[in-house]
Amino acid sequence: MKPLVVLIVVFLIASGVTYFMQQETNFNLSGRIAMSIMLLFTSIGHFKFTKGMAMMLPDSVPAKKQMVLLTGFIEIAAAIGLLIPSTIKLPAFY
Repeated sequence: MKPLVVLIVVFLIASGVTYFMQQETNFNLSGRIAMSIMLLFTSIGHFKFTKGMAMMLPDSVPAKKQMVLLTGFIEIAAAIGLLIPSTIKLPAFY
């Protein structure tokens, strides 16, 4: 629930800022900013609660702790990729 709240609040703030700066709302940019912040927010959980997240994975998954850390780094890379114009589509696996 918290990531959804972060996503919505950041989107609304970014929409207001883009409107204030450009005299029109840039929903595309606002959405990418909101998604990036939300991904950074959720990636913190991967590093702060690594042990707990690893316990959620089934026994068939090898190297659970490393998988949790890897997905945290992937979320950070995707957040950065959403903000770089030449790599916008890459995080979406387009």
